[in-house]
Amino acid sequence: MHHEAPIVTFLGLNFNLANVLMITVASVIVFLIAILATRKLEMKPTGMQNFFEWIMDFVKNIIDSTMDWKTGGRFHILGITIIMYVFVSNMLGLPFSIVIDGTLWWKSPTADPVVTLTLATMVVGLSHYYGVKMKGTAAYGKEFLKPFAFMFPIKIIEEFANTLTLGLRLYGNIYAGEILLGLLASGLATGVGGTIAAIVPMLAWQGFSIFVGAIQAFIFTMLTMVYLSHKVSHDH
Repeated sequence: MHHEAPIVTFLGLNFNLANVLMITVASVIVFLIAILATRKLEMKPTGMQNFFEWIMDFVKNIIDSTMDWKTGGRFHILGITIIMYVFVSNMLGLPFSIVIDGTLWWKSPTADPVVTLTLATMVVGLSHYYGVKMKGTAAYGKEFLKPFAFMFPIKIIEEFANTLTLGLRLYGNIYAGEILLGLLASGLATGVGGTIAAIVPMLAWQGFSIFVGAIQAFIFTMLTMVYLSHKVSHDH
């Protein structure tokens, strides 16, 4: 099952308008959740504020499991943003997809490797930035020569491998889920009988896909903190 992507060229660069649309939608949803959860703060949280505080505690526990809070506390907001953004992005393509004249417009943005690899590159880039910022250029550079100088090429390869695995793991899981949902819809939902027969497996797979999407958001956030801790903690 293949659909064309709405590609436009601007200044010699190709832009996927579906990705631009879905990235914007995911960003707006996360922003609105944050606004709604924090606009009327109460001592005894309820509703959205209670949910948002649970997310904050959940991310804090992730950070505590990877590094000490004195070092990792500065990444708290980053972790909250990543876990919410990735989860929302994973969910967008589950209820439906929108195809107009053979062009796919509505999908999960994380079902595109360009998006997930960009997120992964951002994470790895931030880990290097904070490594240099918190340790200094000379001290951070020496980390690539430990325990032996000949390890330097291997550690460079490791950085590229971390970027690829972080991005492609997320992409593969979300893309596979959407493909299977599409196959169930197109393969079973033919006629009234086929539509009825497709309801149960599609609902079951959508429920499983929500679970997978949540797990992948957790894994992506956890690995982000692991990579950061490896670069900023002095015991690594």
